[in-house]
Amino acid sequence: METGLSLTMPLAMPFGMTLPLWAAGGALLVMALFVGRLTAGRQSLSRVEQQQAELAGRLGALADHLGERQEAFDARLARRLEHLSGRLGESLTRQNRATQTNLTELSERLAVIDSAQRNIGELAGEMMGLQAILTDKQTRGLFGERRLEAILHDALPVGTFDLQTRLPTGVRPDALVRLPGGAPPLVIDAKFPLEAWRAMGEADDDLARDAARKRFRRDMAVHVDAVGDKYVQPGETQDFAFLFVPSESVFADLHEHFGAVVERASRRRVMLVSPSLLMLALGIVHSMRRDEAMAREAHRIQAEVAALMEEVSAVDTLIAKLQTHFSHSQKDIDSLARAIGKLSRRGDAIASVELSEREECAVSLAAE
Repeated sequence: METGLSLTMPLAMPFGMTLPLWAAGGALLVMALFVGRLTAGRQSLSRVEQQQAELAGRLGALADHLGERQEAFDARLARRLEHLSGRLGESLTRQNRATQTNLTELSERLAVIDSAQRNIGELAGEMMGLQAILTDKQTRGLFGERRLEAILHDALPVGTFDLQTRLPTGVRPDALVRLPGGAPPLVIDAKFPLEAWRAMGEADDDLARDAARKRFRRDMAVHVDAVGDKYVQPGETQDFAFLFVPSESVFADLHEHFGAVVERASRRRVMLVSPSLLMLALGIVHSMRRDEAMAREAHRIQAEVAALMEEVSAVDTLIAKLQTHFSHSQKDIDSLARAIGKLSRRGDAIASVELSEREECAVSLAAE
């Protein structure tokens, strides 16, 4: 009698079923594999869901952080632009106010000049004092140059004018004023013919006075022509030059009694200027320089704003790239969820297959 196990030996199963030993072992093995895979799949699904939750939390925190950074950046940009606009507006307002003030001062000084021309008699004392100062020819020549130099130092900053500098043509004017915007320089001559003017004041009778007047007209005509020929050089200098008259009283008397000389100077593009007129003209030049500096600052502010806008554009590009990465991550998560769903459905299908096999066995046993 054999006592060993045989693969065909029937094995009692629950529910009154009997199966061969090999069939029962195979069924148990399949069930064990199925249960193991189902357990591993559920554990993997749990880990994926946990990782998905962590990733969603991180993405939300990152989105909140980026939103806060964007809001802070927008607020800082708005404050900076508002500050720059305010400063620019204030500067333009101050400049307009200064221009209006200069125009008002110009009108007031012109009124003073007109009053001086109508009251030449009151300036006789100044003329006599000037004649007393200019006792010799060398002193008279230096008087106009020194007064011109003093006015230039009072009206313009250092470096915007030159004294006794040589032009490309070889001539050496008394003063050269650099104008803003790259314009040709303005030439000022201070060699007013005071010798002939002094002779008119020293004349004893009408005949000597008439001769002195003729000499003064001749000397003025020669000097005006010389200034026009030497210092009015298109392309090298301005198309006009200043002839400085170092005394307000001399300037007034010149316009009152020597109109032909003034007209000749105007035709030769030579402008006769007194100390007050020269100070006014130099003040306008200084205002033009301030306007040019203000324009340079406005261009620099515009360049800074343009650079800031480029940085904002770069930040927008980075945000767009981050959004693209987030979109790709979401697509990967969706694909993983679909794969897990397929695994679950396959597990359900396997379970349903095993259940059907059990039902068929139960029916066959009942029939026997």
